[in-house]
Amino acid sequence: MNPEELTFEEDTTGGMGRYLGVTSCTLLIVGRIIGIGIFSTPSSVLSSVGSVGASLILWVLGFLLSFCGLFIWLEFGTMIPRSGGEKVYLEAVYRKPKYLATVIFTVNAIILGFTAAGCIVFASNILVAAGQAAGSWTERGIAVGVIFFVTLLHGLTPKTGILLMNVLSIFKIILLLFVVISGWVVLSGKTRVTDPYVNFRNAFAGSSTSSNDYATATLKVLDAYAGWSNVNYVMNNVRNPVRTLKIAGPLGLGICSVLYVLANVAYFAAASKEEIDASGVTVAALFFQNVFGSVAERALSVFVALSALGNVVTVTFSASRVNQELAKEGIPLPLGNKFWASNWPTGKSPLPGLIIHLIPSVIVIIGPPPAIAYPFILDVEGYPQQIVNFFIVIGLFWLRWKKPDVVRPFKVWWPLATFFLVAAAFLLVAPFLKPANGVGDTPPLPYYLYCLVGIAIMFAGVLYWATWRILLPKVFEYELVPRKERLADGTMVTLFSNKKIS
Repeated sequence: MNPEELTFEEDTTGGMGRYLGVTSCTLLIVGRIIGIGIFSTPSSVLSSVGSVGASLILWVLGFLLSFCGLFIWLEFGTMIPRSGGEKVYLEAVYRKPKYLATVIFTVNAIILGFTAAGCIVFASNILVAAGQAAGSWTERGIAVGVIFFVTLLHGLTPKTGILLMNVLSIFKIILLLFVVISGWVVLSGKTRVTDPYVNFRNAFAGSSTSSNDYATATLKVLDAYAGWSNVNYVMNNVRNPVRTLKIAGPLGLGICSVLYVLANVAYFAAASKEEIDASGVTVAALFFQNVFGSVAERALSVFVALSALGNVVTVTFSASRVNQELAKEGIPLPLGNKFWASNWPTGKSPLPGLIIHLIPSVIVIIGPPPAIAYPFILDVEGYPQQIVNFFIVIGLFWLRWKKPDVVRPFKVWWPLATFFLVAAAFLLVAPFLKPANGVGDTPPLPYYLYCLVGIAIMFAGVLYWATWRILLPKVFEYELVPRKERLADGTMVTLFSNKKIS
């Protein structure tokens, strides 16, 4: 199973080598999953589906779907233990037309490969904690500073970056444990919350009957769980990758799933549905306010800021490795592929890959108006990922049929893969159905616009591929000839020469 021009040995050369063990990989998953979603998304999910009971079911469904996805990615990751995640798996399955899957994934990864929301959340919460007015440009300035700091941290001092990543991941586990235990105390009736069970009596009252509402809410829940595949992106840096992935994947997602469901129970024990709808703040803020008072609500701002920072540090680390793998494939990029595929300047970490991640992040932070743009961008990010997920699962069944003898150290039970496939298909279709309120959650933008934008981005990848592989060679009468080159830091990269057709 060699999906690329580079062999397995060539692809894993360069950089710091294999330095991530089970603990770091587990924390890599935890740090990616636990970000800002668990503190803000429960309010949005409740607003979409209309009842506490339906909300809790969606969080359990998200947990089940995430585990199904994890098991599929485990089969691919242990079968093809290379960095790049979905990029590698799509290449292994969809080999013709050559490079089409790679280019589509590249365009999607670069255009939507930003970490803006976490930076903005860090900035706004730090300003709240400091008691400062959150002016839009002050907020954006801090957010830009955060993404530059994280880029330089990983690019120039990679070991320090990993240490900070692990410390912040442990902090987030402790924070959610504190919320869960506090929720148990609330349910015991020993706090100032007068009726902790009000949301659990007739819990399904007011539930939405719109498929669009449930699809949109499910996408938000899945986005909060996103990150269970984080180790798949950095397999070249993992010690004993097959064994480590089989342990760290279920352990990391399992920790987060249990904490997520119990945290939602704690939130709904501390505030009634009516309070949450009327408050205008996140359910986590309302939880701290009701249980501990207004001073604790300000402390929550610091906690959420640190959680958001941890998410930015983790996402940036893995995204840069994916960008480096894309550059290694020879896909034409400005300044040439050798620079973007390299571990410049330290020889240990891909600063150029980090810069690819930095550029769209800064554009999204300083460009659009936050109130409408950020919820819309969140939806746009989720939809193309569901398209990728759909084709990954189709590819899993195709490989089982066409290459049954390939060594598979882990094999997902096919009903789980089928369940994930059906869910992915539903999430692709349902957002086009009219929501109960007629406008969706990003007015004045049409409720289906984010789906169309996601599809357009993937179609842009098709046009880019056709221009590179068909149009330009035909117009200028040349053919693309691949060759391999070893960079000064030891990294192997595929390059293309234009050979004139005589």
